[in-house]
Amino acid sequence: MQTLAKSPRSFTYGDYRHWPEEERWELIDGAAYDMCPAPGRNHQDFVVELSYQIKDFLKGKPCKVYVAPLDVRLPDRNEADDEVKTVVQPDISVICDRSKLDQAGCRGAPDWIIEILFPAPSHKDQTVKKALYERHGVREYWLVDPESRLLTRYFLEEGRYLPPLVEPADGITPVRVLPGLEIDWSFLATEF
Repeated sequence: MQTLAKSPRSFTYGDYRHWPEEERWELIDGAAYDMCPAPGRNHQDFVVELSYQIKDFLKGKPCKVYVAPLDVRLPDRNEADDEVKTVVQPDISVICDRSKLDQAGCRGAPDWIIEILFPAPSHKDQTVKKALYERHGVREYWLVDPESRLLTRYFLEEGRYLPPLVEPADGITPVRVLPGLEIDWSFLATEF
């Protein structure tokens, strides 16, 4: 993912909605980040497998899982949508408060976000988005590095992320925000 600003000025969701549909951008505090080129096949394999496991667990439960591109608007206060300066497209988002969902996507922090670091670890995902998600109250944030097969997990307590748990992406990993859900990494035994 590149971090090339569209221009030095600050943008809002109102601006973003008028950009060409074939372009993919994220806004973080008014700065535009280019999301081109699209992720590769291996990245998509991880997104599909993880979202499938999550969706299967959520059957009959109030939470919903979504994959990118889904606009997640993160207002700083109660500003109108067109004034929101942060719009991200996490690889996977789980939202348990359905009042946050509308036709445009999600307005407010998802409960759990997963970013797949592909083809290489991203400074934006590891620092900029981590701080952003912490500030907006994302309760659980995962970074999955398919190349090194490492998982980094952050948990929100009292408005701050605890020191991360960094562990191999193997075996079974419980999801704190969704008790009873365990991610099974055995799919990594197949060749990607």
